[in-house]
Amino acid sequence: MSELPPEPGSASEPNPGAEPVVGVGERTAAGEAVSRNSRRRARRRRRVALVVGPLVVVLLAVVLWYELESHALGSAGPSEIITVHDGESVGAVVAALAAHHVIGSSLAFRISDLVHGSPTLVPGEYQLHQNETFAQVRAILNGGPNIAAVTVDPGLTLSEVAQRVDGLLGHGGASFARTAASGVVHSTFSPPGSNNLEGMLGTGTYTVLPGESDTAILTAMVRRFDTQATAAGLSTSSAAALGLTPYQVIVAASIVEKEGYILKNMPDVARVIYNRLAAGTPLQMNATVLYSLGQDGGAVTAKDLKLQTPYNTYLNGGLTPTPICNPSMNAVSAAVHPPVGGWLFFVVVKKDGTEAFSNTFAEHLANEKLAQQRGVG
Repeated sequence: MSELPPEPGSASEPNPGAEPVVGVGERTAAGEAVSRNSRRRARRRRRVALVVGPLVVVLLAVVLWYELESHALGSAGPSEIITVHDGESVGAVVAALAAHHVIGSSLAFRISDLVHGSPTLVPGEYQLHQNETFAQVRAILNGGPNIAAVTVDPGLTLSEVAQRVDGLLGHGGASFARTAASGVVHSTFSPPGSNNLEGMLGTGTYTVLPGESDTAILTAMVRRFDTQATAAGLSTSSAAALGLTPYQVIVAASIVEKEGYILKNMPDVARVIYNRLAAGTPLQMNATVLYSLGQDGGAVTAKDLKLQTPYNTYLNGGLTPTPICNPSMNAVSAAVHPPVGGWLFFVVVKKDGTEAFSNTFAEHLANEKLAQQRGVG
């Protein structure tokens, strides 16, 4: 008996074009699998966010901190002087910059070195300001020391000091000498109507900052002299006790500086000067003649002794019109506090500069002979 073909769509023959039939249980399992996968992905995203989020916050905070440190918000603060010593490390200099508040963080500056390179350090003094940018600090350090120094040694004339100042960067053209003669600065001890500052520049070393004017330098020198001379005992009353003005004592001190050479001679030289003034005898000091010749030391010739100048104390009585150099405070003190004695003459009798003092010309000639025997003078 033949079998009838199955009816289209019957269960006995699959229908290739029909959707597969999924049971309820199968649909539930698939949905749960998808849900589990979604939850796992969400958990992974949360874990990544928990890890990456704080790192991003920290990174942004570090970047913000670095930018604030390197760019120094606000204006520059007070001036600071940083000294770079020979052989000093970059780390030590950066630490000094932070200690003086030129930079806020030494760590941030060292980080910037990784990008911009460490500054070139030349020993010397640098003027910087608090709260400067890293770029400004690096530019100043790479430019080398920007602070100069000028020293006023005892015995220098104003002209010699002016030459030293003119040799500084940013100075020159005889500007310091013109400033000194202009009358813009006066000493406490300047006589009325005088603009001559010869002999009234304080001795010692001066720091000259970038852009500092000749007037500022001169003012510092004159103010230091006033302080030093006052400390050495110079005053109107102490000068009056000698029958002199304070300015005349300074003139005497300048001659003491040149003629006394060394400390132990100075008080007695001052006494010789005052004794000669009291006796109306010309001072006859070689240093005053040499000053008029623009010379510092050396022999005085017979021709020089005839030179017609107010500074020739062989031809003129009394003190010179102005000091002949910047005296040391030892010389000022000697001129203010001369010892008691009747000496009128002195001469160097030892190679170390020791001078012998005498009351009479005969004693003086004997001392000169002794000096010759010793090969001095």
